[in-house]
Amino acid sequence: MLLCVSASHKTASFDLLERLSVPTTPVAPLIAAHDECVQGAVVVATCNRFEAYVDMDEPVTAAVAVGVEATLSAIEAATGVPASELEGSYTVLGGGDVAEHLFSVASGLESVVVGEGEIAGQVRRALTESRALGTTSGELERLFQRASEAQRGVKNATAIGRAGRSLVRLGLELADSRIADWSTQRVLLVGTGAYAAATVAALRDQGAENISVYSPSGRAAKFATKHGLRAVSAETFPSAVAHADLVITCTTSENHVVSAATFAAGRTAAEATAPAAAGCPVDHTGRRLVIDLGLPRNVDPDVAMVPGVDLLDLETIRLHAPLEELQATDAARDLVRDAARRFASVGERKNITPAVVALRAHVFGVLDTEVARLRARGDEGGQTEAALRHLVGVLLHTPTTRAHELAESGRGDEYVAALSALFGIEVPPEAPAARIADAG
Repeated sequence: MLLCVSASHKTASFDLLERLSVPTTPVAPLIAAHDECVQGAVVVATCNRFEAYVDMDEPVTAAVAVGVEATLSAIEAATGVPASELEGSYTVLGGGDVAEHLFSVASGLESVVVGEGEIAGQVRRALTESRALGTTSGELERLFQRASEAQRGVKNATAIGRAGRSLVRLGLELADSRIADWSTQRVLLVGTGAYAAATVAALRDQGAENISVYSPSGRAAKFATKHGLRAVSAETFPSAVAHADLVITCTTSENHVVSAATFAAGRTAAEATAPAAAGCPVDHTGRRLVIDLGLPRNVDPDVAMVPGVDLLDLETIRLHAPLEELQATDAARDLVRDAARRFASVGERKNITPAVVALRAHVFGVLDTEVARLRARGDEGGQTEAALRHLVGVLLHTPTTRAHELAESGRGDEYVAALSALFGIEVPPEAPAARIADAG
């Protein structure tokens, strides 16, 4: 059975999500190694959510409890956040709810900014990472692949993707009210990952032209060449921070890369070199804006205390997230629900297959015994045998069709019970046909 343990911006504080985002070791392998009934695990961790998708061996008693325990234990081991602190900050989904939730997440319907597109790539990368770690299972592969298909269907068939704005663009929109002319702004970008590339595109859409980039990991030169920017070295970084009108950080660094001390060092360096700058004094009177898109935080909160500097972080951006585009969102959720139903339908068909195989094996076993008796008595030309086999095929058609119909409606367990009551056929427990119980 599939299980999801989810902590998101809807259930947990920003500080807690930040702590969950910096595990000392990958979480998925710890979940998978917790108990032999855990078949696999995939972890989706973004700036707004931490979710573990777990495939449990369904026949195990209290599989949901075991799966949740495995997840919470792994989180504590990897991040130091104890289960007691997580209490009340996460939800547990099971059965068909898991597919609908992941499909909704991948489509951007559960994001701070409804319809934002970055989450789709993050969901795909979560599966790729779990493959590399060896923690996926057949059912988790199917779940995440169908999630990507559902996301593409929502994007192509609704306006949700066009209406949705990323956190990057929302942050720039919040900054827009204080910027008269983007083309005159000195912008410093800190980071060179996927968010940084999205930020460059968003800045240029706003009209920004003077953009430089710094990378704590030393990749600024390569990124700058690719995107037509200026690279900033580690030595000149404090001065670049002090001179910038707008600083945007989006790195995966676990430590603060900008602080009040950074501004102080940059301003001191600028004042020291001011006499050599043709008598032009360093102007600290203009307002500066720092947008922190990192998780964990890239910017020390003490930056907000630097004179002339305003700090805009994810917590603040989240408070300004727009209301959902109701019509587009409703259409998208309908598509997600349909995709989840199809996912469950295929799963139920797979679950009922052992029962259908067991029935056919039982009936054809009886038939083979009778055919052997016919042959012993001399079935001339095999006509009677052919007629019997045709009859059995016709008789099995309706029970086979009904098996799939019952499975798709969640009544596969009734079919299994009927086989046991009528024919004494017991379906192997390792491949049960009963519907996955809802753990939510």
